[in-house]
Amino acid sequence: MNRIAFFLIAAVLWTIPASLEQRTASAQEKLKVLIIDGQNNHAAWPKTTVMMKKYLEDSGRFTVDVARTKYTWKGGKLLEQYPLEDGKSYEDLKQPKTDPDFKPNFAAYDVVLSNFGWKAAPWPQETQDALEAFVAGGGGMVIIHAADNSFGSWEEFNEMIGLGGWDGRNEKSGPYVYLDESEKLVRDTTPGSGGDHGPAHEYQIVVRVPDHPITKGMPRAWMHVKDELYQKLRGPAKNMTILATSFADPKYRGTGRHEPTIMTIEYGDGKIFHTPLGHDDKTMECVGFITLLLRGTEWAASGEVTLTDIPDDFPKAFDSSQRDYK
Repeated sequence: MNRIAFFLIAAVLWTIPASLEQRTASAQEKLKVLIIDGQNNHAAWPKTTVMMKKYLEDSGRFTVDVARTKYTWKGGKLLEQYPLEDGKSYEDLKQPKTDPDFKPNFAAYDVVLSNFGWKAAPWPQETQDALEAFVAGGGGMVIIHAADNSFGSWEEFNEMIGLGGWDGRNEKSGPYVYLDESEKLVRDTTPGSGGDHGPAHEYQIVVRVPDHPITKGMPRAWMHVKDELYQKLRGPAKNMTILATSFADPKYRGTGRHEPTIMTIEYGDGKIFHTPLGHDDKTMECVGFITLLLRGTEWAASGEVTLTDIPDDFPKAFDSSQRDYK
């Protein structure tokens, strides 16, 4: 064998393990997401879980599993239309009920995304403790819309989500947090229940922290599709940053305040992305929501955002943008 042939063969052999390593590294770079659901007063939840799973997986950045309580609530016919196909049996009940066997292995994932909602039955104490330990130890969590309605009496959960509404939340849960007419941050300790909204309508998202990885490169103002605008949320609001707000217009029974619509919270070594956007399947077709979901989930899981492209069809300041979900 001459020297040229030798080096050619050697070069080929050298590239084989390198390419295998590259493929392995590429697979390892995908972040592992666990969506948890099963009980939510927002009846679209079986479909919205599937939608979020697809959005995340289609980005190429995530792998996604779903953990669902054995006893479901408000799933209805959508459970048949959008099954998990995981070989498990589920029972859709007329009222929420605790599933004593709901014990996901949170530690196997980078981030947990909650699609639970108001009146979700309490989890086993072991599961509550496991989520607290997971997030405090550096795991990520994502809270979408009615997930901040859940578990009003769970003290550590309220700290993890920053702000919440309904399910018994009141002044004992923490202050109302918003920006007033002068756009000054207010922590309002006035007595009263937590959580309210007027009729669904289109409203503008105003970015308040444009250099955060989640919002960087976004227009400073963009229009969200017809959705509920949560207001009067209250909670501990510790280690919380409000990335964006929306004006709760009194003509839609709003507070006249700039209410938080994109938030991040730090809990121990963990990171939480929280948005009250996303009432149902139509609201999750908003290009702004999809972009936020991808960026917020990546940030909560890793502390950075590599999905930095702003889609060409991203909403404008006064024009919403929607993609029909197929």
